[in-house]
Amino acid sequence: MSNATREVLVAGVGMVPFSKPSAGATYDELGRTAIQLTLADASIPYSLVEQAYAGYVFGDSCCGQRVVYGAGMTGIPVINVNNNCSTGSTALYLARQAIASGAADCVLAVGFEQMNPGAIGSNYADRPSPFTDFDKACDDLVDVDLPLALRYFGGAGREHMEKYGSTINDFAKIRAKASRHAAKNPLSVFRTEMTEEQVLAEQLIWPGVMTRPMACPPTCGGAAAILVSRDFAKRHGINPLVRIAAQAMVTDTPSTFSSKSMIALVGADMTKRASSAVYESAGVGPDDIGVVELHDCFAHNELITYEGLGLCEQGGASRFIADGDNSYGGRVVTNPSGGLLSKGHPLGATGLAQCYELTHQLRGSAEARQVEGVRHALQHNLGLGGACVVTLYEKVVV
Repeated sequence: MSNATREVLVAGVGMVPFSKPSAGATYDELGRTAIQLTLADASIPYSLVEQAYAGYVFGDSCCGQRVVYGAGMTGIPVINVNNNCSTGSTALYLARQAIASGAADCVLAVGFEQMNPGAIGSNYADRPSPFTDFDKACDDLVDVDLPLALRYFGGAGREHMEKYGSTINDFAKIRAKASRHAAKNPLSVFRTEMTEEQVLAEQLIWPGVMTRPMACPPTCGGAAAILVSRDFAKRHGINPLVRIAAQAMVTDTPSTFSSKSMIALVGADMTKRASSAVYESAGVGPDDIGVVELHDCFAHNELITYEGLGLCEQGGASRFIADGDNSYGGRVVTNPSGGLLSKGHPLGATGLAQCYELTHQLRGSAEARQVEGVRHALQHNLGLGGACVVTLYEKVVV
């Protein structure tokens, strides 16, 4: 947990509509447009940006420079960031550290991804995989022949079913909820509403555990944020309405493997540690949170994350879902954007797309998705391998 020494404000956010891999836009177009939208939102020129952190997973070295140079070539440091699915939030984490420490007053975090269709695989078969230990642990616990991501998160979901009595219907309810939220988001890749019954009637991937819509799709997209200090905001006459109240980034501990649990293997322990650190640092608790953007790469992970973030008690996710406490009119609105399941999951951009959504929620500018009366918003971004970033945003009282 990093203790900020200076207030960190979100001055601007921008995001392009997410799209299927066949849509045609290239990563540099996606990232550049996101930066331009963010600068316009912040009402500052690119010449004031002092550092840039560029997040992506699929691409050659220095893609970040290619993207950032499209907005301007001012000679600033450009740092390329890759941390699997938590890449976007890792870029945000580094940008926040630069502001909080006093190293800079205006920092850009941008994430982008140009993905290919189909399941994600390794690009380097001639060397040890960073997932070797994870794959071995998964092999010991899961005995189905499926692509790895499906085995990991489906296996975690199956474990929750066996331990706590959750069912495939719970996952279907989550997926249906995502579609209802995404129908109100013009930036989502999927905007067609689905019912629980329709989700269950789709192609079966893992009998009793998963149908196809319960897994997020490969997606292309870009999103960005500009963070500034309070002094910078005053000097340039801007009035950001959102601040980062607390943030934590954690990685795996030995319990990821020693617990012999698929739920732990996919990062639930990291989620608990990161969120606990954030709550303690900010002096708030789960009951203070009005809206959450969490890492629903699979409906199964959303269910597990309800418990990891403390939104409900351990083993209480099924009741939380059945009571409608995860949507409008309930205890906390989860993934009003549609989440990864419907909005899409371009790996490098996801964390910054979450930042975009929550910033608009706290500003009161989320339009049809707006959660009323929200003062605190929580972001959860997880990457296998592993890393988890949890960020708490707070509405600035003017």
